Amino acid sequence: MELMGSTLTAEYTRPKTSHFFPAISTMVSSYRSNQPVLAMNPSANQPWRTNAYYRTGSAATIPSLSSIQRENLGFDLVRAKTMFYPSNRSAMITRYTPDDWYKSNQSNYRESESSRNSAERLRRDTIRLMQDKEQLTRRTQETTSKNIGERLNDISFWRSELNHEIDNMMSEIMALTEVKRRLERALQETEGPLQVSQECLYHREKRMSIDLVHDDVEKDLIREVETIKSCQERMRRHLDKAIAQLASNRAAQHELERDLSDKVTAQRIDNRCHHLRNASDGISYYRGIERLDPSLSLPDSWSKFTDDNILHSQSERAVSHKLRDVIEILLNATSNEMWKHFNTVNVAFTNRMSETADAKNSLQTHLAKTLQEIFQTEMLIESLKKALRDKECPLKVAQTRLDERTRRPNVELCRDNPHHRLVREVREIEDTIQKLRERLMEAENTLQKLVKTKAALEHDLSIKANSLFLDQEKCMGIRKSFPSTPRLVGYT
Repeated sequence: MELMGSTLTAEYTRPKTSHFFPAISTMVSSYRSNQPVLAMNPSANQPWRTNAYYRTGSAATIPSLSSIQRENLGFDLVRAKTMFYPSNRSAMITRYTPDDWYKSNQSNYRESESSRNSAERLRRDTIRLMQDKEQLTRRTQETTSKNIGERLNDISFWRSELNHEIDNMMSEIMALTEVKRRLERALQETEGPLQVSQECLYHREKRMSIDLVHDDVEKDLIREVETIKSCQERMRRHLDKAIAQLASNRAAQHELERDLSDKVTAQRIDNRCHHLRNASDGISYYRGIERLDPSLSLPDSWSKFTDDNILHSQSERAVSHKLRDVIEILLNATSNEMWKHFNTVNVAFTNRMSETADAKNSLQTHLAKTLQEIFQTEMLIESLKKALRDKECPLKVAQTRLDERTRRPNVELCRDNPHHRLVREVREIEDTIQKLRERLMEAENTLQKLVKTKAALEHDLSIKANSLFLDQEKCMGIRKSFPSTPRLVGYT
């Protein structure tokens, strides 16, 4: 059996396989796509970017004013230049054109058709091959395996230590996440009613990948933005620190959980292998088994790996606790009312939501077809694996017969017809096994391609669903409400 997710320095062993065949991985591992979904480069330096919008506005000619008015206007302009406008930073970091959006959809459709056709051809050819070779195979018997001893007490000790530290880290992550959410809400509420349009732009920035399109909806929202008031830089800075610390906490938690998962798996395997006994005698393989032995880590490095993970987690928890205290003080110091005049503006989202819904329906159709093809390919792989298992018995019987016949005494040790037939039988079965292995590899590669296509379709489908959710729920929802006073300090 294979050990997935093991650490580089962990020490453990596993039962040696009792046949020449490689271990067959589970179907779950076949679903993994080895390549990331293709991401398109966003359009850049377009005339409709926000920076260009504000550069144009700042270049407008100022009419003739009195000296006092010029002084006041000069002061306002200096203050305006020093003020930080989130729209200048985050309104349009990356953009795609509608052309990019349609081309991406068409590319996904073509890829889906190609992968399904390839899988269908492979399935037909493989079924014919399996039918030709079926008469050469028989069912096999299970053989014995060797007992394995493992340091179960050490694993149990480190498991308890890891569980304790994971519980502490999860509590700290929950506490810091709650403080971060309060800080985010307080920061949003400082913008007041005039920030509703900017808030819509902010939510639409959460659109993913190809859906980050500079469409008509976004152009209308940008024109709505008139003023941005008193954004607190310290709050933003501490929010960034909280996000970074959460990432560090989760990274430490992930290392602990991965280490714990490895130890749980190792303990389960070692415990099962510890009770294995010989089930039969007289039939076994005689050479090549040593090549399947895994490499081992040293006991010192094995225990030090877990100890280092625990110490790192404790250090991150201490930093996180200190940051929470600082954020609490900051929230109490910046809880000021910042109400401004609210202008209600109607924005038409209907056309864009209709286009996104149509694209989502098309993706769902292709995804359903791809899932059906994946199911058929999985059934094919299972059949190939069963065919490989069925060939173990004939091979062992032939090899055992050859081995037993070597014990004939004196002149009886004759290279007769049965001997020649047994040699041919072994070679014939080995050739069959090799061909089935090759076909199994082809089927698994095809399944990987289908899974990759499925992942791309599902990713694009989630992008469309996310965009619809942002337009329908987030943007349209906040335009119907005003913020309340308690929310200025981060409480709902």
